[in-house]
Amino acid sequence: MKKLVYYTLVIIIVTIILPGLIVKSCSFVFIHQKYGQVINKDDESIEKSQDGKNESNSPQNNLYPEDVSSIYWADNKIKVLFDDKNVRELDLEEYVVGVVAAEMPAEFEVEALKAQAVAARTFAYARQKGLYKGKEDAHSNAHVCTDFTHCQAWISKEEALKKWPASEANALWSKIENAVNDTQGMIIVYNGTIANAVFHSTSGGKTENAEDVWDVGPVDYLKSVVSEGEEASPSFKTVTTYTIKEFCKILKSHYPDIKINENDVLSDIKILEYTEGDRVKTIKIGNITLKGTDIRNIFSLKSANFKLEKYETDKIMITTYGYGHGVGMSQWGANSMAKNGASWEDIIKHYYVCVDIDSIDNIEYLLLTKTE
Repeated sequence: MKKLVYYTLVIIIVTIILPGLIVKSCSFVFIHQKYGQVINKDDESIEKSQDGKNESNSPQNNLYPEDVSSIYWADNKIKVLFDDKNVRELDLEEYVVGVVAAEMPAEFEVEALKAQAVAARTFAYARQKGLYKGKEDAHSNAHVCTDFTHCQAWISKEEALKKWPASEANALWSKIENAVNDTQGMIIVYNGTIANAVFHSTSGGKTENAEDVWDVGPVDYLKSVVSEGEEASPSFKTVTTYTIKEFCKILKSHYPDIKINENDVLSDIKILEYTEGDRVKTIKIGNITLKGTDIRNIFSLKSANFKLEKYETDKIMITTYGYGHGVGMSQWGANSMAKNGASWEDIIKHYYVCVDIDSIDNIEYLLLTKTE
């Protein structure tokens, strides 16, 4: 009788319980092998950061099960169009290091560099997923390019080391690498969607609403915010002068039908409306009405935050505040915040309103579960 019970238990274990365990285990391994990494929960690199502190409170560890949250997915390559017109595939994190080195002064505070890394990674990852591309994509064969006027600037390690002082170059590169590594895989999301993490050099005191700069509807997280401490930027204030004849000639070259009194130019110029970020939204010159961004482009100004004044007897002086479109994160404002003790998370959430910070791991996990 005992033998019968024993054999019966063995048969149940072999035919019912054991296969279930095997299937569950294989299913777990398959999911993660699909993305290039099998998780070992005893691996200290998963449980701890570089400084040995537990990361249980970091954003990537509190949204999904522990066995999912620390994967860095294998499909993290990005196609980049370089200045030589060749497309090369880079590791996403390697690409981000080159962007931070090119876009932000390496001497900036570490937390500002981290914020730049997260913004740059988000910008690239969104475009890797096919988001925020224009109607006429300039590089359909690549996710991003190295033209900063279109995507993000990028520099190789070799070029960066040549650009920086020899005595500091290696330390500066390591500083940027560490900033990227410390935020590895972290991106900005809004309402479950990857954000369009645009940024600029200097706001001039306030950032812009996206809809006041581009032909888009309101973007909830790209709203005008105060950006303090930017006076240290070399582009905080710029003064350009033209003779009245030069000024009028430039206008007429773009708008042949314009009628303007060269003897009293300023009387023919009236700013009609300012944006929430204090930039010129619309301006009337003579018989035509233009956008502030039109004047910026025509006269190659650093921003649309400008004022016009008569200078001497025959000149026009244009004083411009800030540098760039003014939307999203101000790099010099970010550095000022970091100097005053702000973390990279604080910086991101200041310039991108009401966003969340998540990891590519979690986004990819969600995409995976949606397709299964």
